[in-house]
Amino acid sequence: MLLVLAGAGAVLLPLPVSWTGPVDWPRVALLAGLHACWESFAQGVPSPFRRGLQRLRALLRRSTPLSGPEPAPGPGSFLPVLFAGVLMLPPGAAALVALPAMATGAEPERLRRAFNAAQLAVAAWTAAVLFRRLEGPRLLLGARYPAALLPALVAVLAFCLVNGALVTGVRLLAERRADRRGRAAIALPGPAALLHALGGLLMAVLWQGPYGGFAAVLALLPLSVSAWVLAQGQREWSAHRATVEALVQAVEIKDAYTRGHSERVGRASVLIAGQLGMAGERLRTLHFAGTLHDVGKLGVATELLRRNGPLTEAERRAVEVHPEYGHELVRGIDFLGEAHAAILHHHERMDGRGYPHGLAGDRIPEFARIIAVADAFDSMTSTRSYRRGRPVAEAVAELRRCAGSQFDPVMVDALVAAVDRHGWQPVLPAADPADADVPDIPLGVPEPAPRVSAGGGR
Repeated sequence: MLLVLAGAGAVLLPLPVSWTGPVDWPRVALLAGLHACWESFAQGVPSPFRRGLQRLRALLRRSTPLSGPEPAPGPGSFLPVLFAGVLMLPPGAAALVALPAMATGAEPERLRRAFNAAQLAVAAWTAAVLFRRLEGPRLLLGARYPAALLPALVAVLAFCLVNGALVTGVRLLAERRADRRGRAAIALPGPAALLHALGGLLMAVLWQGPYGGFAAVLALLPLSVSAWVLAQGQREWSAHRATVEALVQAVEIKDAYTRGHSERVGRASVLIAGQLGMAGERLRTLHFAGTLHDVGKLGVATELLRRNGPLTEAERRAVEVHPEYGHELVRGIDFLGEAHAAILHHHERMDGRGYPHGLAGDRIPEFARIIAVADAFDSMTSTRSYRRGRPVAEAVAELRRCAGSQFDPVMVDALVAAVDRHGWQPVLPAADPADADVPDIPLGVPEPAPRVSAGGGR
């Protein structure tokens, strides 16, 4: 991160390659202001001018500005103004356009905000240098199309690759993930960057043509609306996630042994679904379902959840009602969709001897079959009140033994493949003197009694 900050400082020094050509300072200032405003707009936070007015008004009234929780940053940056600067300004001046993000970005941490501004400055400088080396300004001012499009495309690709490489490098250094190739793919340029590039090219052409800067700003309106809608969607998703986390926290406060279990089941469910090719909105809903699968335990007596000995038949039935409690708790939350059925049926078995409805085979919802495997796997590899956590290999052997009777074999195979690929590291609960009494017994789930329905069938 410090190297990127130093690089951003270097490109802003008055080196000959940075300041070739006259600098139109009013244009630089206008583009920098536009970039800061549109960036705030896309992130769903007040613009720097609005925040400045609020501070000025509070100063004049000699009062403290109203404060509240900072809104979460949006999913991405608004780059057309920055791309237009790359195409219209010398390299050093193009880098300057990115700097207001250091003071006005939505990131709460100043160092991260500075890195974001520095990475954009370095990427803009690199792209502007390449654009000039390919005679881009001469072709663009002469309206020589399509020849002018090639240097613009090269500049945009250079911007995206440099920006993506810097982001990927910082993520790998910060997170130290084992699957580094998968992380690298996340930061590569996507369709959104190319759409922003077209917006930047249109803005540069209009600004330098007979229509002037006002027409160039008007051309940004469609992309601005799109960015605003995306930011609102991100904020709505953040609200959904906060709702789920609040429910999970309530469960984990009730039973310390399940702390972290809900999140790990959600993560394991996503790993299984990834092996099955599931993606998009269904994958997100499945993560919610896995995370919330035990929310019904809020309705179960705490002493039963923490019992480290065998349960009586009546106590066991009192615990087994938690899927129905959970379904009742979340039935009014519309965004959960398929998660409702998954929470209700995640203790069904493939042979029909599960609960609460005794569904069998494909009659069990797909999400529930996934969560059943993820739930059992995390339960076996984590220390609970009735048994110490077992090694991953032993848990996998137990899942394979029960595949076809208790678990869907397809889901078991998917989990095993995902664990082989990504690994699995359960987070054990904090050490407690009571843990010394937890029995260290091998796995071996006793078969439940056959379930007899009112009509006499299973």
